Amino acid sequence: MPPPVPEPLSQTIETLYRSDSGRVLATLVRLLGDLDLAEESMHEAFTAALESWTLAGIPDKPRPWLISTARFKAIDAMRRRARFDGVQKDLVAHLESRGNHAPSRNQEIADEEIEDDRLRLIFTCCHPALPPEGQVALTLREICGLTTEEIARAFLVTPATLAQRIVRAKAKIRETPIPYEVPTPQELPLRLDAVLQVIYLVFNEGYSAAAGAEVTRAELTREAIRLGRLLNELQPQPEITNPDVSGLLALMLLQESRRAARTSSTGELILLENQDRSLWNREQIAEGVALLEKSLNSRRFGPYTLQAAIAAVHAETETVAATDWRQIVAIYDQLVRFQPSPVVHLNRAVAIAMRDGPEAGLLHIDAVLAHGELTNYYLAHSARADLCRRLGRTAEARSSYEKALALTQQEPERQFLRERIRHLK
Repeated sequence: MPPPVPEPLSQTIETLYRSDSGRVLATLVRLLGDLDLAEESMHEAFTAALESWTLAGIPDKPRPWLISTARFKAIDAMRRRARFDGVQKDLVAHLESRGNHAPSRNQEIADEEIEDDRLRLIFTCCHPALPPEGQVALTLREICGLTTEEIARAFLVTPATLAQRIVRAKAKIRETPIPYEVPTPQELPLRLDAVLQVIYLVFNEGYSAAAGAEVTRAELTREAIRLGRLLNELQPQPEITNPDVSGLLALMLLQESRRAARTSSTGELILLENQDRSLWNREQIAEGVALLEKSLNSRRFGPYTLQAAIAAVHAETETVAATDWRQIVAIYDQLVRFQPSPVVHLNRAVAIAMRDGPEAGLLHIDAVLAHGELTNYYLAHSARADLCRRLGRTAEARSSYEKALALTQQEPERQFLRERIRHLK
C-alpha cells in the first residue's frame, strides 16, 4: 500500500490541474484525435501523478510528463479493447503513428507544436456545425475547466440544461467529424463571434467568480487575455481583421488593470467608487487604450469595443467625482443597439442613476426587472437596493438587498451585502 499523499503535493497537483489541465487536454486532442479519449486519459494521468510523484518527486517539467503519461494510458486502453474488437486494432496503430513525435516525459514540448493547441481546440468547439449555445458551453467546459454549475450560472440556465448542451456538442464533433484546426483566413471571419463570446465569458468568470471565497480567479483572467492576444495576432490581413478582437482584448486589459484595488487585504470587496486608483495597473491601461483607439479608428467596431470605451472612461479618470457619466450613458445608448440584453440595459440604468440621480435610475431598473429575465440575477437586486438606500426608502432597500444575498454564492459579495443590510437605518 503506497504511503499517504502529502498535503502539499496534493495541493500542488490541484493547482497544476487548475492552471494547466486545459493546455494538457488541448495537446492530447491533437495527439489522440478524440476529445473524449483525451479527456479520460488526462484525468488518469493526473491520478497517476499523485502516486508516482509521491515516490519519485515532482518532475522538472510536469506538463510534458502529464501529456506523455496520458497518451500512453490512452493507447494501453485501446490495446485492451482491441483484444475483443478487431476494428480497434487500426485505431491503435493510428494513435501510435500520431504519437511518433510526441514528447517523452523528460522532454520539453516544442513551442511550434503546442503554442496554438488551445486556440485550435476552441475553433473546433466553436465550429459552425454546432449550435451556438453548445459551442460556448463545450469550450468553457473542455478548454477552461469550468464546472457545469459555473457555466450554467454564467448562462442563467440550469446545470441539467447545460450538461445536455455539452453532450450533444460532443456527439456532433464525433459524428460530423469536425477537424481540429484553426480555420483558414477566408473562413476566419465567420468563426470569430462564438470564439469571442467564449473568451469574454471566461474572462468574466475569472473577473467576478460565480462562487467561492475569492472575488476573482486570476488564472481564468490571465488565460482569457492570453487567448485574446493569440486571436489578435491571428489576423494579419487588414481586409479580414475584426476590430472587435482588439476591442475585446482592450476591454479585458482595462478591467484587469483594477484587480489589485478590488479587494482589501482581508479579502473584502471594494466598489469602484472607493478603490485606490494608485493601485491600478497603468501599463495595462495604456495598452488597453491603444488597442481601443485602433478599434475605434476602424469605424467597424462592435459591442466589445464599446464596452472597452466605457472601461476606458473610468480608467482614465483620476477621481470618482470627475467621471463623465454623460459620455458613459451615450456609449451605453450605442451599445444597446448592438447588444440589447437585459444586463446591458441594467448597466445603462445604473449609469443613468449616476448622471440624473437615483430616482431616474430606479425607474429604469424597475422596468428591466419587470421583463423577468433578471429575476434571479443578484446584481439587479443589489443595484436596486443601492438606489433605494440613497433615496431613503429603507424597507425597499432591505428587501432588495436580502433578495440579492439569497441569490449570490460568492462569499465577499455576501459579506458586502450583509454589511449594507446591517447599516440600514
